[in-house]
Amino acid sequence: MMQDIHYDNAKFRRRSPFKVITQAVVTSHIRYCCRGCSTGKFLMLLMILGLTYLITHKSSDHSASNIHLNSAANVGHKYVKEGVSRIDKIWRKPPRLPPQLPPDEAQNVSSSLEEQRLHWFSRKQKVKEAFVHAWSGYKNHAMGYDELMPLSQRGTDGLGGLGATIVDSLDTAIIMGADEIVYEAVPWIEKQLVERIEKKGQVNLFETTIRVLGGLLSAYHLSRGDKGTISDSGIPMTLKGVKSEIFLELAKTLADRLLSAFTSSPTSIPFSDVVLHDHSAHPAPDGLSSTAEVSTLQLEFNYLSEISGDPKYRSEAMKVLEHIRSLPKVEGLVPIYISPHSGQFNGENIRLGSRGDSYYEYLIKVWIQQKNSGDQLNYLYQMYEEAMRGVRRLLVQKSIPKGLVFVGELPHGSNGSFSPKMDHLVCFLPGTLALGATKGITKKKAIERNLLTPDDLENLKLAEDLAKTCFEMYAITSTGLAPEIAYFHIEGDSEGGLDGGNKSSEYIDDIIIKHNDRHNLLRPETVESLFVLHRVTEDPKYREWGWQIFEAFEKYTKVDSGGYTSLDDVTLIPPPRRDKMETFFLGETLKYLYLLFGDENVVPLDKFVFNTEAHPLPIILSKYSA
Repeated sequence: MMQDIHYDNAKFRRRSPFKVITQAVVTSHIRYCCRGCSTGKFLMLLMILGLTYLITHKSSDHSASNIHLNSAANVGHKYVKEGVSRIDKIWRKPPRLPPQLPPDEAQNVSSSLEEQRLHWFSRKQKVKEAFVHAWSGYKNHAMGYDELMPLSQRGTDGLGGLGATIVDSLDTAIIMGADEIVYEAVPWIEKQLVERIEKKGQVNLFETTIRVLGGLLSAYHLSRGDKGTISDSGIPMTLKGVKSEIFLELAKTLADRLLSAFTSSPTSIPFSDVVLHDHSAHPAPDGLSSTAEVSTLQLEFNYLSEISGDPKYRSEAMKVLEHIRSLPKVEGLVPIYISPHSGQFNGENIRLGSRGDSYYEYLIKVWIQQKNSGDQLNYLYQMYEEAMRGVRRLLVQKSIPKGLVFVGELPHGSNGSFSPKMDHLVCFLPGTLALGATKGITKKKAIERNLLTPDDLENLKLAEDLAKTCFEMYAITSTGLAPEIAYFHIEGDSEGGLDGGNKSSEYIDDIIIKHNDRHNLLRPETVESLFVLHRVTEDPKYREWGWQIFEAFEKYTKVDSGGYTSLDDVTLIPPPRRDKMETFFLGETLKYLYLLFGDENVVPLDKFVFNTEAHPLPIILSKYSA
């Protein structure tokens, strides 16, 4: 563990003339006294040394431990101390300050810091411009639909028809100060969304919760609905006429229908799908739910209970985690499927990619959100720590020849073979590890306060190693954009596939990209982790990596008529394009890039926790009462 370096400025202290004279006398005669060694001279030397001690002895030697000396000694000491004090007043001079930079050098440092601030401010504004361009395409060609198809300039409903892009983008617009977009989005939400909720058919519980419910709750808070903690956001609020209460009312209307997924299930594990218009729910066709999906609802439902005063939302959602707590695990790791009928895990497939990822993310985030509510949720932190130890022991390996650290999979459980496959989705993990280690404060502060455990330090190291790997998944391709899935060369494994196309990358031989995995969906996970790691470590390299990724998005995915598009193959120049702009590009990817380049006091990580769709929710300050 690192230790603070204590600055000793003794060499800058002013010495009294008496000290100087005494030291000179003692120094000049010490050799003579030792040589002569007569009794009289020896006694004279002792007397001089004793007098020097009495005059120069400071009160600091008479600490609280001397209080218990006998009273006579205390009286004598009092007078000696007073005598020293009088002499000290005569000779004492103001202490010399440590050397300071000349005014011109200090000005240069200040100017350099200001230049850096302006540099990153300009890059942050570029991200805002990209957001405006993405929104313009959606507004002009797909307003009211879930998603934009930018190449064909039309909309599509793939998420239940609730206008997902509008709600998913709203808090991004608020954070960026894009007021004109807020004023375009809010009227649609006020007039259209409640009718959509009441009349639409089937939606996925997980996707609707993280995108729509999460978006409404974050917009409620950031538009001054939750006045208790809004000042902590660091966002200058310029909006006028936006009624935050509408977001809360819509959130309750939606959540009341989503609750049927919990109440319809025979166990604590909810069904995966909800029919909104008749308050019903049913399982997926195979009868199973994804472990990540059922355990990635709690931040949203907890906060809704907090601001509505109704405990039913929190109660239903937290039953899931309480139930999973009781199930058998493999060193804290869990299979990716769970049955709502039996309440048990199904299969042995263990991975931190799709269907597994946000289970681990919400263990630590729900604990952080609720950490002021007492010790009853400490089991979540313990489950998280056990799981991360399991990740380090069972899933982490290094590639060859250059040694990139990556997280693989156990498709057949801990007794089966290891697969060197890593989804881009796994790139959420570096940010989660860093957040779990410092709980949102900087690494420097955590060290100063002696808050980091050995596990925290190991997790921070793993976080930085994995962030490097996630960035290299971008850098090895011809476009500078990552594939959906990568495989890694390891000893004894011969996965087939091609490299990323960037022959100048030193890691070109470490990463394999299979033909069906070369697409890019504008995903946010890597820039999410870069944002968190920059906040925690204050290392500027994470900003530089983020800027390189943003420039690649601008170069290869921007559509002139508005919006950005997914790609079919990141290894080819020019890359073949898909006709889709996912809602999370506006709701997550551009939001995290904007925050990465911005000030650390905007949505600070020790005051907010981001849901898995990047909607910031405040850490609950008061003790929750059910």
